[in-house]
Amino acid sequence: MSGAPDEFALIAELFAPLSASYPGALGLTDDAALMDVPPGRQLVLTMDSMVAGVHFFADDPPDLIARKLIRVNLSDLSAKGAQPFAIMLSAAFPHATQADWLRRFAHGLAEDCRAFTVALIGGDTVSTPGPLTLTLTAFGHVGPGQALLRSGAVAGDQIWLSGTLGDAALGLIARQGGLPHLSMPHRDHLIARYLLPEPRVAIGPGLIGVAHAGMDVSDGLIQDVGHMARQSGLAAEIRVDLLPLSAPARAALAADNSRLATILGGGDDYELLFTAPPSQADVVHRLAARAGIALTVIGGMGAGQGVRVVDRDGNAVAVAHEGWRHFTDTGEEPWSG
Repeated sequence: MSGAPDEFALIAELFAPLSASYPGALGLTDDAALMDVPPGRQLVLTMDSMVAGVHFFADDPPDLIARKLIRVNLSDLSAKGAQPFAIMLSAAFPHATQADWLRRFAHGLAEDCRAFTVALIGGDTVSTPGPLTLTLTAFGHVGPGQALLRSGAVAGDQIWLSGTLGDAALGLIARQGGLPHLSMPHRDHLIARYLLPEPRVAIGPGLIGVAHAGMDVSDGLIQDVGHMARQSGLAAEIRVDLLPLSAPARAALAADNSRLATILGGGDDYELLFTAPPSQADVVHRLAARAGIALTVIGGMGAGQGVRVVDRDGNAVAVAHEGWRHFTDTGEEPWSG
């Protein structure tokens, strides 16, 4: 790597300090890590990859790339109700990667390791002709048999969503120069939501014993609700009038109603999606109040199959784009994680 230290110097300078809080990481001086699971807990693992030009722009700030990489994985753990504690990183850096870029990348990792109380315990670094390719594995723990699965939804459950929907997908469009009619503050808000998602780690563990099923919204709401419905052997109904939208998203929709398809199918929001019986609604609202994160009922689960999108009167709403499909959506521009 031009202007960069060799692999071992890179690890010692930039990444080993991120392992200091975890003795089993051995200071990243060995070729394996040692892990103890807290007594009476079950290990939860997730892994996501991000590729320049597919999941992020190659000229995005390196610290934000690193932080997004951590956050999309912690979002998966939160959706299972798990408490995160460690990560492993595999990075293929292009040959021309500069030392300053690497330091900024490591600074972003360090910032979110501190913010979310996780330690970097190992991984691998290699040099590549390109593109920049990053894979992160995150470790969490949960009570035995308590993880929230996609398959746990029950007929009669309400479908809940954290935060707001569609900001990241609209932010991608704004990042590409679209949505020129929006005010600069609105554009900045949407782009920030695309660049740096907020994993709902303050919510996930609190859903244990309350929710029946859980996942996060990464590939588009309709598609992700469809995963949950299919794995649970049920049908889902989504009410468009109940969708929680930010002021910038509402402005984009007011200017162009076709943006509803972007909001429903765009993905990259990394909001929590879960189902719970109506009897737990008060508990969910109290959890939302404690965490300071909005949780909104957007529909329900019932007998049947598939996902139906309806308006407030129950009329079907046609949606042109249901979500991202890996290996079939192969456009050159970034779209979803």
